[in-house]
Amino acid sequence: MKRPTFASAVAGCIAVAAFVTDQATKALVSANAEALAGGLGVLPGFNLVLHRNSGVSFGMLSDVSPFILVALALVIAAWLAVLAFRTERSSDAVGYGLILGGAIGNVADRVRFGGATDFLDFYIGESHWPAFNLADTAIVFGVVVLLFWPRLHLRGQNEAT
Repeated sequence: MKRPTFASAVAGCIAVAAFVTDQATKALVSANAEALAGGLGVLPGFNLVLHRNSGVSFGMLSDVSPFILVALALVIAAWLAVLAFRTERSSDAVGYGLILGGAIGNVADRVRFGGATDFLDFYIGESHWPAFNLADTAIVFGVVVLLFWPRLHLRGQNEAT
């Protein structure tokens, strides 16, 4: 069996940090549910709210059993953990760690509450982006890192030659 690399340790640390940060912010939001019931204006264009999302991104698949969503998320998380363990590149490890920590954060909510706890509400005028949480943010940033960080690195190498 392959020994863990520095990159896989980075992925593990980032996954744990993303998970802990996500769960801590959700606990804080849940503890202040009454104050957030009608939304709490923070800045123009940004509110804190409390919303349980029984589906996945943007509420899609909300009619699917939470058990199926949890099982699917765990299969994906296991696959990501294998990729994170095998990677040699730190950039990939960062991406996998962010996605893994975010995915496990939302799975924990689904198991405990039947849906993900969303609380970040951005809007322009009367148009609101669907509420989301730090787990979702970690997942999106993880995908961005996986897609674009290697390209930036290669571009920097090409410019140096």
